[in-house]
Amino acid sequence: MEFTLSMRVTEDSGSTIVRNVYECFRMLGDALLVAKGVKSEDHVAPIKELLKLRVVTTRPIFVIDNLRRLRHNINYYGYGPKLIEVRDVISIAESCFEPLLNAVIKKIG
Repeated sequence: MEFTLSMRVTEDSGSTIVRNVYECFRMLGDALLVAKGVKSEDHVAPIKELLKLRVVTTRPIFVIDNLRRLRHNINYYGYGPKLIEVRDVISIAESCFEPLLNAVIKKIG
């Protein structure tokens, strides 16, 4: 996440930033599933698992599911995110990632 957030925000970097931020959140959810002995078959399960955590953030964590949909449109439909969307994704990362990371670490020990 640290590397991705250090990237310069441009139209060319937008898709990469969105994908990478999403992937960081997905991996957190996947870590929760792996700790339970569950292998995820898709991207929905890790995100749902992540959204079950009770954390205090400056933005609601359910927006991460919107991030999943945005990334899906980029990957499978060739959508090019607008700069305002990329900045919003960065805002989501800055407000939600660290609290979720800490909660995941605490939960899986």
